[in-house]
Amino acid sequence: MATLVLTALGTAVGGPLGGAAGAILGQQLDHSMATPAANGGSRLQDLTATTSAYGQPIARHFGQVRSTGTIIWATDLIEQSETLGGGKGRPSTTGYSYAASLAVALSSRPIVGLGRIWADGHLLRGAAGDLKVAGALRVYRGHGDQQPDPLIAADIGPACPAFRGLAYCVFEGLQLASFGNRIPALTFEVIADQGDVSLAEMVAPTGANAIRPLQGLSGWSDGGGGLSGQLTEFDALYPLSYRLGDRLEIAAHGQDATLVLPEAAVIDRAAGDEGLIVTGQARRTATAAMPAGIRYFDRARDYQIGTQLGTGALPGSHALLDFPGVLDAGNARLLASRLAQCARARSVRASWRSAELDPAIVPGAIVRMPGRTGDWLVESWELDAHGVALELSQVPTMLTHGVTADAGSALPQPDLVGGSTILAALELPPASVGVSAWQIHAAVSSESVGWAGATLYGEQDGNLVLAGHAQRPRSTVGRLVTPLPPSPGVLLERGAELEVAIPADLWLGSVAADALAGGANRAMIGDEVVQFVTASRLEAGRWRLRGLLRGRGGTERAAGSGHAAGSRFVLLDDTLVPMDMSRMATGADMQVAAIGLLDDEPVMAGLANVQGSVRPLAPVHARKRRLVDGGLAFSWTRRVSGAWEWPDMPGIATPQRYQIGIGTGGTAASSWLVEEPRLELTAAMLAELSARYAGQPLWLREVGGDVLSDPVPLMIL
Repeated sequence: MATLVLTALGTAVGGPLGGAAGAILGQQLDHSMATPAANGGSRLQDLTATTSAYGQPIARHFGQVRSTGTIIWATDLIEQSETLGGGKGRPSTTGYSYAASLAVALSSRPIVGLGRIWADGHLLRGAAGDLKVAGALRVYRGHGDQQPDPLIAADIGPACPAFRGLAYCVFEGLQLASFGNRIPALTFEVIADQGDVSLAEMVAPTGANAIRPLQGLSGWSDGGGGLSGQLTEFDALYPLSYRLGDRLEIAAHGQDATLVLPEAAVIDRAAGDEGLIVTGQARRTATAAMPAGIRYFDRARDYQIGTQLGTGALPGSHALLDFPGVLDAGNARLLASRLAQCARARSVRASWRSAELDPAIVPGAIVRMPGRTGDWLVESWELDAHGVALELSQVPTMLTHGVTADAGSALPQPDLVGGSTILAALELPPASVGVSAWQIHAAVSSESVGWAGATLYGEQDGNLVLAGHAQRPRSTVGRLVTPLPPSPGVLLERGAELEVAIPADLWLGSVAADALAGGANRAMIGDEVVQFVTASRLEAGRWRLRGLLRGRGGTERAAGSGHAAGSRFVLLDDTLVPMDMSRMATGADMQVAAIGLLDDEPVMAGLANVQGSVRPLAPVHARKRRLVDGGLAFSWTRRVSGAWEWPDMPGIATPQRYQIGIGTGGTAASSWLVEEPRLELTAAMLAELSARYAGQPLWLREVGGDVLSDPVPLMIL
């Protein structure tokens, strides 16, 4: 076929002499290519790293391909530091991260757009256009009116080129922590055209006209190797024919009308012509090993190399033809089967000699021998003293129906689209005895399974201070669908139930009732810690929880208030993120912020169960008895925070102090301290207090440092 291509091109450029020279070169090329390499050609190779070298050609892309790029501009690595901790006498930790800004050339012809991007084999940009790491991306499609990129212009100055006619992309502030703090090897899904590859577009710069469709060819990259070489590669799977007129025209075999050859020349044996073959008798020639299938770039395998074997290959064929185009498995197998058909047909040869010269019968023409059936391709012709000698090969009947094929197993990178961040901040009761530090945690989640994490901040004097990082897996954060009525929070309420809405892909589980004693199935609703026995899925994202143990962890006061529909629900598990609040003031007005990859603004949340980790538990078992003189004696039992799993109360080294107060709403109109879990009021004292504070409640609180427990009522004066 190289003979046909170079003969036609040579004739178009240099006339008959050019055609003869092209034919000679083509015959040599055909001879050298008669046996395809079994291990793959030089152009079909695994995707390599993004490069940057002077003089390196930038490919023209057609259709849809996956390609490496060429770095045409870059900054030095940008170092960023973050300090965590360091408040209240604690040591601080400084972490460093790096980012880079760079521009990558994609194609030397305009493109429609840019699809996915892979970095070190992992998805950096999804099909929806979302970056999987922090940074910004701008795409320039290579049109003649594109303007300079502002970031490059700020670095280079007025001499900054616009790279018109060159499609490229610019990464700004691309975070490199996921790639070992280095620029990763990048590959790009370049969408150069919509639909199949157009041969007409490819040869347009040469002035040739191509009317040959390339059905099923989804993508092709022209790396600058020259048109004749590419046409030869196409011809292996998409047989081409050439016509010369005002310009070169490239068509498919069989598009022209079949020509009938002139009658065979009469052989004058007396003149010594006995050795000339003139009969047109078909003969099968000895052929070199022909491909049994093809290797190609498979779109279903993220453009990795795929292999398909054709049906009807010649016996003993094991070689594979490397075809550097993008195909799907069905089209690849169809083309491989056609390749086998062509190999069989072209091994059938015939020679014909006539005394007439028909200018339409040239190499590449489809002809039929007089009085015979079947079409033949003119491979070559020679004019000598005996007439025109033609060498013919049989034209196969091409397979046209679809072929079922399997692309094979693949492990593509999951393309999970990120989402906005959902944030809840809560203060947990201490998990063990003696813990006095603030137990502030963040529950960070998203409706999207592709959420990649968020950075957490606390607010201090109107500024955001780093407080931690949240990563996958997401916390289970939702809302009450139905209101939850008040409860004394004393016993397991087996008939109590509630409904919650959580992200659709998250799950809640059931446990045995005995497991509640070990802390299973804990959740925070508002300021109350609740445990549940069974979880039933009603529909995607909606659950019914039954068998409730209310007011856990000293939150019985919140249980007594109940919760309205829409109250925040947070499952207390190991996905919660502890926050470093050492440099921030805590309190009822404290705000926590989270900033995720797709959050345009910080997501803010107030703190639930404020002081719940340091507030003493309210005393229990308050009793009173009448004294002999008419006074009253009160007693109560102290509770210890963090002793949830102890059968007996552990010993506590901290001294006991209690505030006795009079007043409504926990506000003391009068108060005093006692250091034992008892109080005696003589009749005289009781009469004086009753006269001064008639109708006011008398209550007690345990004092724990600067924090008081919830009040426990003793009596009404």
